[in-house]
Amino acid sequence: MSEGRNPYESLNSDGDTHHFIHARAASFNFRELFFVAGIVTLFSAIALKAIQDPRGPTHIMECKNNLKNIALALHNYASRNNGRFPPAYTVDSEGRPLHSWRTLILYDLDRRSLAEKIDLTKPWNDPLNTKFCNEHVHTYCCPEEGSFSNVTTYLAVVGPNAFLNATEPRDMNTILDRSETIGVIDMGSSHAVPWMSPLDTDEHNVLTLGHTGKFAHPGGTNIAHPDGSVGFLDADSTAVERQKMISISGG
Repeated sequence: MSEGRNPYESLNSDGDTHHFIHARAASFNFRELFFVAGIVTLFSAIALKAIQDPRGPTHIMECKNNLKNIALALHNYASRNNGRFPPAYTVDSEGRPLHSWRTLILYDLDRRSLAEKIDLTKPWNDPLNTKFCNEHVHTYCCPEEGSFSNVTTYLAVVGPNAFLNATEPRDMNTILDRSETIGVIDMGSSHAVPWMSPLDTDEHNVLTLGHTGKFAHPGGTNIAHPDGSVGFLDADSTAVERQKMISISGG
């Protein structure tokens, strides 16, 4: 080793130690910059995807939780009423609609204070009741409709051979396959109604969903079964498959 030479100095061929160190630093900084740029691009793509299609797994799970609570509330209602589910809506002495099943199960959704304010002897849209219709009931609001909406897309399937009777209670024992029958379905924004209104859906609307209105979630929509469970109705399901799921006669 020559006298006075730094033992830690790089032994590059031209002896230009300063140039060598800067070349390596430049190379390292370029790789680092390329890596950071890739990360930024990835997260930008993810953010753009979320903006373009906010309907994702989180909304689906929140919606399922709502339907689960509704299904359990319906069961609690039946337990209080000799094993019978509520009618789709109540009527007055002249057969005019008064209140939806959604109003009748408010007690079972732990909304007792709201339930006690509503006059069940007067129609849901009577001036004494309409102010309560504007109250937000979180359980009735699919996150697709916004956090503080007073409309609902959770509709019961109503009909002689469907989950709820129009004006008479339905004995749960008459529903032969409670784990498969569609009880309440998220019909999507095109079928939204005020949550207090005595309006629901029927066999025709469920069979044609996807043609008469888009599905509430990507690939289909959430449903609640009469046994208290929840499921998913696939957008590709056939009319025959849906017909079996609507029927309370075990398919």
